[in-house]
Amino acid sequence: MLNPGYTTVSKFAIEQIPQGPNARDLAALLVDVAAVTKAISAAVGKGPLLGLSKLAGSENAQGEAQKKLDVLSDELFVRGTEWSGLVGALASEEMDHVKMVPGRGRLALVFDPLDGSSNLDVNVAVGSIFSVLEIPENATGGQAVLQPGSRQIAAGYAIYGPCTELVLTVGSGTHSFTLDREIGNYVLTRRDLRIPDSTSEYAINAANRRFWEPPVIRYIDECKAGRDGPRGRDFNTRWVASMVADVHRILMRGGVYMYPRDQKEAHREGRLRLMYEGNPMSMLVEQAGGLASTGRGRIMDVQPTALHQRVPVIIGSREEVERIETYHAEYDSGEDQPYSSPLFGDRSLFINT
Repeated sequence: MLNPGYTTVSKFAIEQIPQGPNARDLAALLVDVAAVTKAISAAVGKGPLLGLSKLAGSENAQGEAQKKLDVLSDELFVRGTEWSGLVGALASEEMDHVKMVPGRGRLALVFDPLDGSSNLDVNVAVGSIFSVLEIPENATGGQAVLQPGSRQIAAGYAIYGPCTELVLTVGSGTHSFTLDREIGNYVLTRRDLRIPDSTSEYAINAANRRFWEPPVIRYIDECKAGRDGPRGRDFNTRWVASMVADVHRILMRGGVYMYPRDQKEAHREGRLRLMYEGNPMSMLVEQAGGLASTGRGRIMDVQPTALHQRVPVIIGSREEVERIETYHAEYDSGEDQPYSSPLFGDRSLFINT
């Protein structure tokens, strides 16, 4: 039986949100968002029982008449938040443009309704990511949401795994709530998450190595060299291919997550979306004592120019992110000296020299 003094999202919002003209609206909006993620969690939990021919990815003939779960999740976010008059603008990965909501709402909600949805068909943890901004006076359309991440007043994500957790920040630390399905409420279970400054774990899609920039190759090669390399210790690699799952692991036990700039599609600055992936995750990580960088600067200082703008993402333990930034700076200035070792080179140890 839960202690009757347990902290729910609504109680947390009342206690933690600083006083301001939109404080009450923000508190109410976070409660609405929490309710939306409960509904998405229930849908994700049913999996193929929903009757969708494919939960994600391309649809076959049978699925053409059925909406994919990521589209349904987007509709749940819109319907669950626009009715209250709290938001004046909504934007998501599924929308081509910012949706202005008639009424007095002075808050903008930007979200990825179902991050990592390609993992649904193999039953891997996915999630929803969101960011809350204040709408500038008289701003409409893109002007309402195209603000740097440093102006976020709240951010969070829900992860739908063995249990459903909601991780939140309102600028005073990062906190985790667990969904108690028996009472239908999120309950605060981890207060003031802290990411260790140092780590021996990294997450990156190694299949893209041939497209990486030299500073990223340098960092990964040093990690792979382990205790015999310049780092002097062994590293583990983890990769779920779901940003929510990978960042959640870092918030729980440390590490660094990288989706760096690469040359696979040279016209793109990065792979992940700034507004509803990079910025909210950066705020959560920084509030937990970590760092979030493009490799060449703070993610939350990037001035967005488009709703679906992409950005390189390197986030996690402070010392590792700082090291990767240093490698980028040395590369850009021509001062870097990439680590090399005959032991870990491409040449076989059994070739006579």
